Amino acid sequence: MILVTGGSGFIGSNLQAVLSEEGQDVIIADWLGHEGSKWRNLLRHPPSQVIPPEQLEEFLLHDTRLTTVVHLGAISETTATDADLVWRTNVTLSQKLWLWCAQRQVRFIYASSASTYGDGSSGFDDDMSLPALKKLRPLNLYGWSKHAFDLWVAQQIATHAPTPPNWAGVKFFNVFGPNEYHKGKMISVVKVKHDEIVAGGPARLFKSDRPGLADGEQKRDFIYIDDVIAGLKFMMNTPDITGIFNLGTGTARSYADLARAVCHANGTSERIEFIDMPATLRGQYQSFTEAPMARLRALGFNHQFISLEEGVNAYVQTYLRQTDPYR
Repeated sequence: MILVTGGSGFIGSNLQAVLSEEGQDVIIADWLGHEGSKWRNLLRHPPSQVIPPEQLEEFLLHDTRLTTVVHLGAISETTATDADLVWRTNVTLSQKLWLWCAQRQVRFIYASSASTYGDGSSGFDDDMSLPALKKLRPLNLYGWSKHAFDLWVAQQIATHAPTPPNWAGVKFFNVFGPNEYHKGKMISVVKVKHDEIVAGGPARLFKSDRPGLADGEQKRDFIYIDDVIAGLKFMMNTPDITGIFNLGTGTARSYADLARAVCHANGTSERIEFIDMPATLRGQYQSFTEAPMARLRALGFNHQFISLEEGVNAYVQTYLRQTDPYR
């Protein structure tokens, strides 16, 4: 039996959908929300049980069935400002789940983030040693909280503290795909550009805030949700896996490339407009991310990622242009 925290969210509901199709028994820990909210992500594949997060610790006190915990639940807004709430949610709860899995000898997969790399000046190598991690400087509270837990995990390893028998931290890069519609301002750029184009306007991109970097040439490692699920399933099924791993395509693509792909997927001519970056994002905006994938590949992850254009087209045609856009 598998527990997925944040299981009605974007990545969680897509993972739960695939596991359900395979006949896996999945329990979700999450709030489902109100009409039009996250519960619709589960409409086609209801889980066997939904646990409100405030009841999770009580549930774990008595459960003896779980074989794997996939911990995806978090406050993920990069503009979050309540540091106490973020710490309790993103760090303290993660520590409790780690310790529970170590005690019960349950596999533990948890969500880290590419935001831990900050501006990228220290590179994007998923080296989990304490010296390597301590070089990273996240740009916002969310990234800092994820980095804090990565550091705590590395400290547990360095001091030979009890650990889950198999575990992996996952540094997700820029994920896009169906079931992200509840995310508000944190929704993917692909969905935002799609909506702008369908409304008859241009795809609007932020002007560059870096000297020498042309507008629209900011680059990210954009990865389609199906490729992410392939990576998570590999980690869930690989014997003796331990470590923190990047999960991106390994290829950075520009926002201009993304906007062109969205235009093409919608059958429209390329229309791109550049606007000023909001003051709240200046100095906190990653202008480049790219995931070195050698560590996960070395374990046998031979999955072939689809291109940005293929992923955008699949998302637009299979979901966004349909009456029911959910997976």
